Amino acid sequence: MDLKGKKILLGVSGSIAAYKSALLVRLLVKEGAEVQVVMTDSAHQFITALTLGTLSKRPVYTAFTQSENGTWNNHVELGLWADIMVIAPATARTMSKCAAGNCDDLLTAVYLSARCPVFFAPAMDVDMYRHPSTQKNIESLLSYGNKLIEAEFGELASGLIGEGRLAEPEKIISRLVTHFAEHPIAKTKKVLITAGPTVEPIDPVRYISNRSSGKMGYAIAKAFASAGAHVRLISGPTNLPVPDGVSITKIETAKQMFAATQEYFSQFDLVIFSAAVADYTPIQVADQKIKKQGDEMKLELIKTTDIAGTLGKQKRDGQILVGFALETEHEMDYALDKLHRKNFDYIILNSLNDAGSGFAHDTNKITVIDKSENVYSFPLKSKQEVAQDILNIILNKWSEV
Repeated sequence: MDLKGKKILLGVSGSIAAYKSALLVRLLVKEGAEVQVVMTDSAHQFITALTLGTLSKRPVYTAFTQSENGTWNNHVELGLWADIMVIAPATARTMSKCAAGNCDDLLTAVYLSARCPVFFAPAMDVDMYRHPSTQKNIESLLSYGNKLIEAEFGELASGLIGEGRLAEPEKIISRLVTHFAEHPIAKTKKVLITAGPTVEPIDPVRYISNRSSGKMGYAIAKAFASAGAHVRLISGPTNLPVPDGVSITKIETAKQMFAATQEYFSQFDLVIFSAAVADYTPIQVADQKIKKQGDEMKLELIKTTDIAGTLGKQKRDGQILVGFALETEHEMDYALDKLHRKNFDYIILNSLNDAGSGFAHDTNKITVIDKSENVYSFPLKSKQEVAQDILNIILNKWSEV
C-alpha cells in the first residue's frame, strides 16, 4: 500500500521545525499524494507559502479569505476533501487550541471540520513538551480519536538535548503508509517469518553460506506489520534495517534458526519460510584458523534439520504455512513436491532462469501454488510489490474463514 492518489491536508504551524515541512511535502508528492497545505500566520515567519505551494503544486491557504480578491477559503470543504490530515509541526499553541476547540484561525477551523483521521506531529523545546499542560492536551487529542507521531529525542534549537524534535519526514511518511495499509483482519493475526541466509562455521574466520540478501523476507515482514499484524522475524545475517513494528530474533546457523523457529512456531497463525537455510553444515568446527596445507582440503558435512519439513508435521488446525522454492530446473515439479511433502498451504516459486529474480536483486518474479495446485503467476515486480501480492493472498484466505 502506498500514498498514490491519497488526499492529504498538511497543517503547518509556527515552529523552527517548519523547514522540514518542505521536505515532507516533496516526499508526499513523490509518493503520488495530492497535498493541500494550510499554514498558521506564525508559520510564515519560518517558511514561505511560495515554497510549500511550489512543492505541492497547489495554492497555500492561511486565512478564511484570500486578500487579493476576497474569495472564501471554505474550511468545511477542505475538511471533507481530505483522506487524512497531518499537522506537522504541531506547536504547543496549536495543539492547545485544537484540544480546547478554540477555533480562531483557518487551520483550527479545518481541524474541527475534518471527518478524516488526524495526525499530530509535535515540535517544541523539551520543557514545553514535558509540561503537564502539553501532556494533558496530547491526552485530550488522543481521547478524541486523533493519532500522535511522537516527537523525537535529540538536539533542539535551544541547544538543549531531549524530547521535542519533529519526527523526520521519512518517519511521518512511513506512519501514513502504515495507516492506509492497516487491515482489520491482519490486526488479529500473528505472523512468523524466517529470512536471510544461515552461516555454517568451518573455523573462527571461515564459513559456508549462500547469496541470500534477506530482502524478500524483510519486505514481507514490513508488509504484514504495516497491515497491522504482530510480526516476528527470525533472521540470518543481513545488512537490512528492521522494519518498523517488527520484532526480530537474530541467528547465524541453521541449528539456531531451527531452535528459534521451533520456539515460536505453535504461537503463530501464519508462518512464512523465506530464509535460505544451509542444507549441510561441517561435522567439526576448528577451534583455530585452519592453515593452508597441501593442494587439497577435505571438508566433511552433515545434513541440517529440515526446518519447514519438521515443523510442517506439527502444523495445527487453522495455521497457514507458506514456503519458498528457488529452482533452476524442473521448477514446477520440484515446487509441487515440496508443497505436499512439507505440508504447506502455499509455495512461492522463484526461478533463477528469470532475469531479475532470486537472490540479491531488488525485484522478483513469483508463481504461487496453493495446496489444491491452483497456480497464480505474477510478472516481475519490486520485492515490496511482491510482498504486497503475498499479503493480499493471505488476507483473502483469512477472509474466507
